[in-house]
Amino acid sequence: MQVRKAWKQVDGVLLLDKPLGLTSNDALQKARRLFSAAKGGHTGTLDPLATGLLPLCFGEATKFSADLLDADKTYEAVIKLGVTTDSGDAEGAVIATAPVDVSESDILKVLPQFTGAIRQIPPMHSALKRNGRPLYELARQGIEVEREPRSVTIHAIDCLNFVDDSLTLRVACSKGTYIRVLAADIGRLLGCGAHLAALRRTVVGDLDLRSAVTLAQLEVLDEAERAGCLQAVDALLHSLPRVTLDGEAAQRFRHGNPVDLESGLADKIRVYADGRLIGVGEPGSDGRLWPKRLVQLAD
Repeated sequence: MQVRKAWKQVDGVLLLDKPLGLTSNDALQKARRLFSAAKGGHTGTLDPLATGLLPLCFGEATKFSADLLDADKTYEAVIKLGVTTDSGDAEGAVIATAPVDVSESDILKVLPQFTGAIRQIPPMHSALKRNGRPLYELARQGIEVEREPRSVTIHAIDCLNFVDDSLTLRVACSKGTYIRVLAADIGRLLGCGAHLAALRRTVVGDLDLRSAVTLAQLEVLDEAERAGCLQAVDALLHSLPRVTLDGEAAQRFRHGNPVDLESGLADKIRVYADGRLIGVGEPGSDGRLWPKRLVQLAD
C-alpha cells in the first residue's frame, strides 16, 4: 500500500541553483517534496536550457513571489558565433552557418550598441500568446506571426571570455529581456550569426547565486539541515522601506485596518512588529498606511 505524502506548513524562501534540463516547475516540485511543503511557488521561470538562481517560495512567502517578477536580473551567457538556429538557442535547428572572422576588438565595439534602452522582437519560440495560443506551439507547426518589438533595458554587458567561436558575456538587464534574441542580434551585427549555447542566471533583484543550493545538496541533508537552507519570508522584500509598529497600531494593521504613517514614505512598505514581518502596506490618499498583504506565521 502506497503511503500518502505528509505535507506540512513550511514558510520561507529557498535560493535554488536550478540544474540543466529541468523546467522551473519541475525544480519547484522536487524541492517542495524535499521540504514536505504544503504550498510552494517560484518567482519567474528559467528555461530548461538555463541553469542558476531560481528563488522558490514556500507557505506565507508565496504571497510575495510576484514582487520579484519586475526585478532586474544578471546572466552569464555563452554565445556560439557562426551558427544561427531557428529558436535562437542550442535547442533549435541550424538555419545558417558562416565563417567567424571576428576579433575581440570587434566584439568590444559592438557591445555598447546593445546597452541602455533597446527594442527586441520576441522570439517565436516563447511563451507569449497569440489568440490564446503560445507562440512556441505555432513555431513547432512552422507558423510565424508578426510580433511587436518590446522595450527592455540592458544595464551592462561585459565580455568575460572569447575563444575561437565561443563568446561569454555577463548581462545585467531588466525584466522581459530575451538573452537568446540578444545573442542572435549580436551575431547579426558581427556579420557571422550566432545563437545562445548556454545560460546561467546569477542575480535576481538583491538575491545572488552565491547563496543558492542545489537539489543534489538538499537531498543528502537531514530535515533540520534542510530547514537551515531556508531564508526568512521577507527575503524577497529587502528593497522595500521598513517600518515597525507597536501595540495597538500593530494590532490594527494585523486585522486589516489602516494606521498612521510617517511622512516621506511612498509605494510598498514592509511592516514589522516585535521584530517579525506582519505584512506589506501601501500609503493611501488619506496619508495612512493600508494593509495589502498580511502574513500569518506560526509562533
